[in-house]
Amino acid sequence: MELFTETSTQNKSDTIFKFFTVLSAGLILVLMTVIFYELLIHSNLSIKKFGLGFFVSNVWNPVKQNFAATSSVFGTLISTLIALILATPLSVVIALFLVELSPPLISKFLGTAIELLAAIPSIIYGMWGIFVFASFRSTYVQPVLGKMGGSLPFFQGPPMGIGMLTAGIILAIMILPFVSSVIRDVFRMVPGVLKESAHGLGSTLWEVTHRVTIRYGIRGILGAVFLGLGRAIGETMAVTFVIGNKHGISASLFSPATSIASTLANEFTEASEPIYLSSLIELGLVLFLITFLIQLASQLWLRSLRKSMGSGL
Repeated sequence: MELFTETSTQNKSDTIFKFFTVLSAGLILVLMTVIFYELLIHSNLSIKKFGLGFFVSNVWNPVKQNFAATSSVFGTLISTLIALILATPLSVVIALFLVELSPPLISKFLGTAIELLAAIPSIIYGMWGIFVFASFRSTYVQPVLGKMGGSLPFFQGPPMGIGMLTAGIILAIMILPFVSSVIRDVFRMVPGVLKESAHGLGSTLWEVTHRVTIRYGIRGILGAVFLGLGRAIGETMAVTFVIGNKHGISASLFSPATSIASTLANEFTEASEPIYLSSLIELGLVLFLITFLIQLASQLWLRSLRKSMGSGL
């Protein structure tokens, strides 16, 4: 009888536990659906007026009540791409050093420093970017890149310090702690017997690193990169400080630009007209969809990568 009572109690506990886990998981779907619905409803006026032209035009004129998302989407994607190009290899190298090369004491100290770097508020990065880094870049970096780039359109323009490249570099610094910390933990989970076996067969440290460590942790590395991508693509205050906040598309990385998040931060409180407010909300809807599609593409890529590299991945 006591055994039956204990089993019955355990079954009830399992049922309650399963109920709350399903409820918590379902709550995420409900929140996403509600957010999408609210954005869609409040951007309905802009959708009806501009239609697909909202995504192909480069005009953003609050005076004439004419709006389009192209310049903001362009600035968002390019600044995020710059950040990933800069942060990804640095994060992998930092993680490899902390796990494979550095003494335990130094590894612990640097690991803590990286985690503290991740705790710095984004507005601090923005203030440092505009008051310190922008001046440094306009004085030392941009003239050198202008000479090295020659006639390339990517490195032309006056040395203002702010612009697309500055925003990308600041974003790279911001996501570096997140990406490197995750990759470090991924490398720590690589079974030691695999690396020892590779060394026993005569492999060098470089061969063990790129044939065993990186191959074993490639899914975790990509997951960390996409985590950084999600962190960078929606960043607001730091980008608002340094990107220049100018609606337009230019091939030069030195020119000022804007992003979806910085446009919303700068102009939302000034949107007194209904069509102006609706256009800004549609920009938020676009950012929501871009983030969702990126996450979906990342999951599909990881799945195909796992199939192509075998079950050991």
